[in-house]
Order: sequence, then structure tokens, then C-alpha cells
Amino acid sequence: MLSAGTPVRVRLYWPETRGRCHIRTPHYVRGRPGEIVRHLGDFPNPEDLAFARPAKPVALYHVRFRQADLWPAADPWPHPAGDEILIELYEHWLEAA
Repeated sequence: MLSAGTPVRVRLYWPETRGRCHIRTPHYVRGRPGEIVRHLGDFPNPEDLAFARPAKPVALYHVRFRQADLWPAADPWPHPAGDEILIELYEHWLEAA
């Protein structure tokens, strides 16, 4: 289990290019750095459940991203430079930063 404050990176992974799949990870966070905020529990993998396959439990986390890490060219106005986004991501999408 990953601890709060652990730096992570979302895998730069595109399974949809190989065929039908069910993905719960937004495109705009793939390959981007973030930080674990909290462990939300372990749940059956929804990417398997969507196709009625056996689904092992996978850890789900709140991951915090800085706006500037997701959209570096974006004009921060009217939002302060410290804006953050919180996303729920499954552990198999995360790697050490």
C-alpha cells in the first residue's frame, strides 16, 4: 500500500490502441507526476468487471496533481498558481516518480 505523500507518476499507457477496453484513468494525467493523498480501499478492478472477467481487488487512491504539471502552458488566471486536482486512480496505473 502506498502512503500519503508518496510521489507517483501515472503510467504512460494506452491500452485502447490495442482494442476494446474499459479505462477509468483520464488521458490528461497519463505520464504526469502526482502525489498520494490517501488510500480509499481495495476494490475489484473495474477494467475487468466491465467485461465480466474475474476481478482481483486493487488499491484505489486519491492522487493530487498540480495544475501546472497537467497543463504547463495554461494561463493560470483566474486560478491561483497553487490550484490542484484530486483524482481517484487504481494502483496498477501508478509507478514510482
